[in-house]
Amino acid sequence: MLKYRNIVCLIFISAAFQLTAQQNTVPQHPDSIKVVSLPDTIIGEKTFKPDPKKAVIYSAIFPGLGQIYNRKYWKLPILYGGFVGLSYAISWNNSHYQDYFDAQRALLDDDPTNDHVWGNMLPYGMNPETADKNWFSGVLKDRKNYFRYYRDFSIILTVALYGLGIVDAYVDAQLFEFDVSPDLSMRVEPVIFKKADSNYLADSYGFRCSFNF
Repeated sequence: MLKYRNIVCLIFISAAFQLTAQQNTVPQHPDSIKVVSLPDTIIGEKTFKPDPKKAVIYSAIFPGLGQIYNRKYWKLPILYGGFVGLSYAISWNNSHYQDYFDAQRALLDDDPTNDHVWGNMLPYGMNPETADKNWFSGVLKDRKNYFRYYRDFSIILTVALYGLGIVDAYVDAQLFEFDVSPDLSMRVEPVIFKKADSNYLADSYGFRCSFNF
């Protein structure tokens, strides 16, 4: 009887060793999943980053090219609109300046054949024969200087706008990757203010503003 018991024990021990060997041969899977991170950019595709020097050169060659290079297309209507308006101001003021310049020169040369040049600018009811030439010469001079001043001022503004376009292109290229969108928010909420009085407790109501930045 003892012999059979020993044989049964040997059989169970042998089976246990076989199960252990099979478990050791089975590949073990990890408890957690390994996440493989992909690169930020796809191979062969480059992230766009403008060069400030190129932006300045393009803007200096022709206004607006720097903004196109920086992909700031929405600034083009503003820039070109400014140039169109200033160009019109230069042309309009220069045209009036030339008219008053020619009229004053015709008035001072004492040539009767040129009286029509400055006579057409006389106030209503006056004619070249009865007009005070000294007085009207001063009027023409003041108006000529007036339109010359604004013509020259418009030219200065045009040059300033040209330089501003170059500076804007340079700054945009420098700050292309700069985060200019912070969390600026305002929150308005009702609040109850407690007032301690000697006789009673009074409440007042109002609003509270809080800013997050």
